Amino acid sequence: MRNDILFGNGDEIPSNHSGNPHIQDVIDQSRRKVVAGGAALGALAFLGVTLPSTGEAASRTAALPPFARRSRVPFEPVGVTRADTITVPSGYVANVLIPWGTPITGRYPAYLEDASNSAQDQAEQTGMHHDGMHFFPIDAQGGRGRSSDHGLLVLNHEYIDAPLLHPNGPTVVNGRRVSAEEVRKEINAHGVSVVELRRDVRGNWSQQPSSRNRRVTGATPMQLSGPARGHALMKTRYSPSGTSTRGTLNNCSNGFTPWGTYLTCEENWAGYFAYRAETQPRELSRYGVGEAGRYGWETIPGDEFERFDATPRAESATGDYRNEPNTFGWIVEIDPFDPTSVPVKRTALGRFAHEGVVFAPARPGRPLVCYSGDDSQNEYIYKYVSRDAYRPMRSNGSLLDEGTLYVARFNPDGSGQWLALDIADPAFQAACQAAGVTFADQGEVLINTRLAADIAGATRMDRPEWGAVNPDSGEVYFTLTNNTARTEADPANPRSPNPYGHIIRWKEQDKHHAGQAFTWDLYLLAGPEGDSRSPQGKPLDATNIMASPDGLWFDDDGRLWIQTDMSGSQLNAGPFGNNQMLVSDPKSGETKRFLVGPKGAEVTGITATPDFRTLFVNIQHPGEGSTPDVFRSEWPDGPGKRPRSSTVVVTRQDGRRLM
Repeated sequence: MRNDILFGNGDEIPSNHSGNPHIQDVIDQSRRKVVAGGAALGALAFLGVTLPSTGEAASRTAALPPFARRSRVPFEPVGVTRADTITVPSGYVANVLIPWGTPITGRYPAYLEDASNSAQDQAEQTGMHHDGMHFFPIDAQGGRGRSSDHGLLVLNHEYIDAPLLHPNGPTVVNGRRVSAEEVRKEINAHGVSVVELRRDVRGNWSQQPSSRNRRVTGATPMQLSGPARGHALMKTRYSPSGTSTRGTLNNCSNGFTPWGTYLTCEENWAGYFAYRAETQPRELSRYGVGEAGRYGWETIPGDEFERFDATPRAESATGDYRNEPNTFGWIVEIDPFDPTSVPVKRTALGRFAHEGVVFAPARPGRPLVCYSGDDSQNEYIYKYVSRDAYRPMRSNGSLLDEGTLYVARFNPDGSGQWLALDIADPAFQAACQAAGVTFADQGEVLINTRLAADIAGATRMDRPEWGAVNPDSGEVYFTLTNNTARTEADPANPRSPNPYGHIIRWKEQDKHHAGQAFTWDLYLLAGPEGDSRSPQGKPLDATNIMASPDGLWFDDDGRLWIQTDMSGSQLNAGPFGNNQMLVSDPKSGETKRFLVGPKGAEVTGITATPDFRTLFVNIQHPGEGSTPDVFRSEWPDGPGKRPRSSTVVVTRQDGRRLM
């Protein structure tokens, strides 16, 4: 996800210089033309049927009878707009909840419009730039339940706009930060919020003062678990044993476990660190750590800030912070029902720019399976398979500590393989030997996940973002938001470069998702009318035109919700309007625009109550690029007020199910 910040663009600098095939090279060789035959041909592909050429598919699509059965997306689509508000279909309403700065814990300090709240205040308020989230119902006894009227909303705060966080923006002198208080506030504006909510008899939601409310920030103590725990490359001055670290940063998308805990994902974390030595170790260079951190935190004296400077000192490796970046780039587990619990970074799931994590259906007695994308140009899609079987009422986070991490290879014929990143795997050993690369142990493999994936021969992708598993079919969908670095067009994706993105999907050969083979096709090609394809094989039109698909979520009825993250000229000009959220029916291919956000905002993060009468959606960085003098959006508080990232509560006016 994009984030403009104090010291340049927050997107990670592409660092994959391997010779592995790119997904566009694969598509170019393949006869699997993007969506050309619509949903029906996609289903045939998953059954191993050879797909026709583009012309054949087009003629067959034209011969299909018109869509006749009752629509599963029964609303009038909203139009493209650049209005500075939330736009939803007729019959629906959207209300703002817990915007940045809402007091939720501790002293419950009120939000101050002039941004003069202290660093400690910020640690007791919702953070900045809401992103992925999940609703955890609470039962009548206060534990995990199925209530649709009472629950914990847990949400990420991806990054900050420093100019809005302080009254006059950050204080910088000669390129260095001079206020420790400002930097502490920025660190506290990152992380995760846990907020208890209730719905009253009129259907209105409100936050509750609660001992469960919690802020997890960029300074919260964390434990390390899995194969990299205690590794020499994880030892720092803070943790000479390499078993703990401080904070979680750039928390983008999310996941939740079958046992009821929250997973937050560290995405573009590399930009928070500085490394100025002449030669970088591979665990930094392959991740794009630069000579200066994006916010300049490392320029403030003191241990709490110097940890962001990974430049080796004269001391031993355990006496400085050269390994501090190695403790980031993980998936972090948080128990939302226990505010005293210590978050745990699960290293068996790999270290990269995690966009999110999505689980395949958890089957008792079977291994647990989850997927995650590495959100950077030309990076990879991964799958984790636990060693032990899932046991309801007994399994916990330890299931995420022992297992095999795989990376995806997409073949031109529509088949695919999961390649093990396992030091004990013969194929991986042979690949390492052929590449002339050695790893001391599995912990080092996982600390260098990207390099291991290079060696295994994974397929480079166009910025893998969110994933979602279709509850009806078990198919896995992933957004590939865009890739402006691509230079060659192909019949299935006829653009050079690819600023618009697409959605890929696959079906595992093993019905339990634990196998190593799959078949794949493209579900949707985003872009302007005439330069796109819907799931029905038709160009996108006024009801569903979109670009840069990002957020992805299936509701329990099998509808796919798609959120967009356009930026720059794509957002400010052209046919797309503001960022949006659409609903797509994989059974029919019908896709409609459901929501449009305010100016400059990304639409991201989505979860619902069990009764599906309430949808929570996050609106991130409205008025992106605002300064203390110029607010580019007035949402949500109105004229003259700083724009604030917020959660939006979407309901039907008649109080019934959303669809």
